[in-house]
Amino acid sequence: MSWNDFYRRRDVLDAVLTAAARDPRGPLPFETVPGAEEVFGSREELMLALHYNWTRTLSGHLRAEVHDEHDEHDDHVGAVKRAFAAAVRRNPVLYEVVSAHRDEYPALRAAHRAEQAMLAVSAGLAEPDEPVGEVAKVGAAFEALLTDGPRLWPARPFDRLRRMLAPSA
Repeated sequence: MSWNDFYRRRDVLDAVLTAAARDPRGPLPFETVPGAEEVFGSREELMLALHYNWTRTLSGHLRAEVHDEHDEHDDHVGAVKRAFAAAVRRNPVLYEVVSAHRDEYPALRAAHRAEQAMLAVSAGLAEPDEPVGEVAKVGAAFEALLTDGPRLWPARPFDRLRRMLAPSA
């Protein structure tokens, strides 16, 4: 990819997010953004590029928060919660567009499962060598806690996470 291609892709992604800002959970503005079809070829490829940007933003916040927490008192769950909230605050339209469309395409569903696994491992709720399906399940439950918002977080979030993973707990 040349620098011209890179900048063209970036400009199309920015234009898509600008157009989507009116209704981030609405239809993806693909046909209405000049060059989107030519640069990405399909809605799925465009969504994969948007998800890549979201993952890059989230993982950067995770690295910063988890590293800082590790040095202080090792509260990885809190660090991941702060990192997730900071990433959403920094890119609310990107987050909303990705989360609204991630179940529409098989490649995005797989990328989302990897993101959930990253959240679980970063929070210390799972180990990287555990079965991928189990790690993703823990990550999905943890993500549900993160996206419910602070008003719904119980005083002891692990109790709610345990209930989500094992309804009989």
